[in-house]
Amino acid sequence: MAKVQILENRPPVLGINSLGRIGKLSLWHHIGRKYFKEIVVNLGREAGTGLDVIAQVIEKDATYGLLHRFLYGMKSDRLIQIVDEKKGKMLIDGVPVTILREARNPADVPWRQYGIDVVLDCTGKFKDPTISSDNKSGSIRGHLHGGAKVVINSSPFKIKNKALSVPDDAVTLIYGINHTAFDPKKHQVVSAASCTTTGLAHMIKPLLENEATNIILTASMSTIHAVTNSQSVLDKVPKAGETDLRKNRSTLNNIILTSTNAAKALGDVIPEVQNIGFMADSIRVPTNTMSLIVLNVTFQTRMNKRGAENVINTKMINDIYIKAAESNPERKIKFTMEQNVSTDLIGVDATVIIEGQFNHTRTAFINLDIANIPNFPAGLMKAFPEKLMKVPVVHAKIFGWYDNEYGSYTNRMGDLTVYIHKNIL
Repeated sequence: MAKVQILENRPPVLGINSLGRIGKLSLWHHIGRKYFKEIVVNLGREAGTGLDVIAQVIEKDATYGLLHRFLYGMKSDRLIQIVDEKKGKMLIDGVPVTILREARNPADVPWRQYGIDVVLDCTGKFKDPTISSDNKSGSIRGHLHGGAKVVINSSPFKIKNKALSVPDDAVTLIYGINHTAFDPKKHQVVSAASCTTTGLAHMIKPLLENEATNIILTASMSTIHAVTNSQSVLDKVPKAGETDLRKNRSTLNNIILTSTNAAKALGDVIPEVQNIGFMADSIRVPTNTMSLIVLNVTFQTRMNKRGAENVINTKMINDIYIKAAESNPERKIKFTMEQNVSTDLIGVDATVIIEGQFNHTRTAFINLDIANIPNFPAGLMKAFPEKLMKVPVVHAKIFGWYDNEYGSYTNRMGDLTVYIHKNIL
């Protein structure tokens, strides 16, 4: 009986698979947060000449600076101490951190040995929740085999076999949007979507929640996106079968057009969006972090008594986001009228920062040829002698900054991780 009590009251331990951009910054987040009393990071291989090199990789960052300065300011001292080289143990700001350097396949990582219930997989490699845990090439489900109760993927799901659908125990969750849909009796594999989908969801949700703007006819989004490690520093020859040649071009001096699955993933977390003809694309620019969503929305408008004059305008759009920021603090929406550039906002703890001064709207009428509307009642056709229906619409262009690495995505995934851990115990 005493043994069971010890297990129930054990301090929370987090597992992180990978020390890539999101893995490393997730470690930073949880070191600063102090919810998890111990953290185990699976690197899966040796690095450099030993643990001291790994400590330097953790401590130093070309985007955010030194860990101790990021957390505590310019006058702070170093936070990392090596405890045991052979066992991979170190202390980071008083938090015990163990670095595992052997297993590459998630199924071989001994999470159970460390009492870990929740694992973050930040490799970006294991996106298919339909692949079994014993797959020789590895699977997101391998972490469950290794002892985790829930694994959170820092990437959207991507199922290779198009005949299969997302399994019942898998779900896409974004903190502040649908995170309360997590069911500890059902869900074992969670996708935290992507950085762009996270920012986009928090831009769309307030519009759908407002009576004046919830009738969206169509929408599209372009993200002006910082580079990622999936791109090349210099031009290179593409791999066999690779179709996106642009990603093989140098990130240093190019604007690169590419795709994003943000529109599809958005429909997974906000089902109402599936009824909107939503399109999305990405434009990669040579900056190391901080991206910008340019959201184009066309609303069917409710006209006032004077007819053509519309009640939806720029002020209303801005007021919607100001209210959203004030009424739902956990979403971490911020609104600004300052004239920022991207570097001003790096590291800011905000899911999305609405650029109020640059938002704008335009009222117009669209002419619908009712003869082309399927199943339009023939009796009503007589009421439109010109066969045209004039529909009042408002076009809105809305700008939202998001730190695609730490400030937005990693912080919200950190919130989701803590929420899930609290709800599985």
